[in-house]
Amino acid sequence: MSVILAKHRGMPAQDGAGVKLTRVINQPGLKHQDPFLMLDEFRSDNPDDYIAGFPPHPHRGFCTLTYMLAGTMEHKDSVGNSGEIDAGGVQWMKAAKGIIHAEMPKQVEGLMWGFQLWVNLPGDEKMSEPEWHDYPSATIPEVKNGDALIRVISGQYQQQEGPVNAPGRDFLMLDIHLASDGLSFPSQGQKRRLAYVYQGDLTVNGEAAKEGELMLLDSAETLDFSAIENARFILLAAKPIDEPIAQYGPFVMNSSDQIEQAIKDYQSGQLAANQKLS
Repeated sequence: MSVILAKHRGMPAQDGAGVKLTRVINQPGLKHQDPFLMLDEFRSDNPDDYIAGFPPHPHRGFCTLTYMLAGTMEHKDSVGNSGEIDAGGVQWMKAAKGIIHAEMPKQVEGLMWGFQLWVNLPGDEKMSEPEWHDYPSATIPEVKNGDALIRVISGQYQQQEGPVNAPGRDFLMLDIHLASDGLSFPSQGQKRRLAYVYQGDLTVNGEAAKEGELMLLDSAETLDFSAIENARFILLAAKPIDEPIAQYGPFVMNSSDQIEQAIKDYQSGQLAANQKLS
C-alpha cells in the first residue's frame, strides 16, 4: 500500500502588489489541510515579479510563517515590530485578534526564493494578543544524518527543537536536503503529514515524487526518502484542530458572523490597536 495518499501541483497566482508565486495549499485542487491553511512558494530572479512586495494588509485568526531560501524580507506591523530576515531565516507572526503588517522583499537583483505557510489557530486563541518573532538562520538547528541535512524550523527531530513555538498545538516543519543517501523518518503520531518537493526529485518508500509536487502522506508509516538527484523538500506534520474554518481573504475564523465582524473592525479602525505601522 502506498504511503503517498495523493499528489498535487501548485498553481500560478499573484498576491500583495502583484508578487508572482505558486499557491500550493488553498487552491482549487487542494483546499485547507487543517491546521495548514495555505502554502505559497515565491521564486524569481526578475525583480519585477516581487519587488513591489506585500504592502500594509490586515490579518486575524491565524499565524504566518515566512521562510527564506534566497533574498531578504522586511517586516513592519501595527504592534510596533520591525525586522528583516535573510536566507535561511524565519519570521513567525501570530495575528490572533488583529494585526496590520507589510512584508517587503529587499533584494533588487538576484534570486528571491522562499515560502509562506499559514497555520490556523483554535477558536479560543483567535482573539488572543498578537505576537511576532524573527529567527535568523543561525538560530535554526541543523542535524546531519549521513549526507542528509535537516533544518528544524518547528517541532522536534533527534533531540533538536525548532525555534518556532506554538504551545499546545505544536507542529513539525523540517527543511530536508538529500544527496545520495536515504533518510528514514518514523511517524511522530500527527494525523496530518505533508511533504512539498521544491528542488530535485526523490522517492518515498520507492514511489517517485517530482519537483513541485505536494504529497499527502500516511500518518502512521515510517517514511523512507531517497534522492533521485540532489533533492530538497519541506516536511510538515500536525494534529488537526478539527473546528469549522471560515475564511475571507486575510481573515480566518470559525463562522461567517465572525468574518463579518472582522471586516467591520478593520473598516472602522478597530481591528488593530494602532492602524499605523511602526
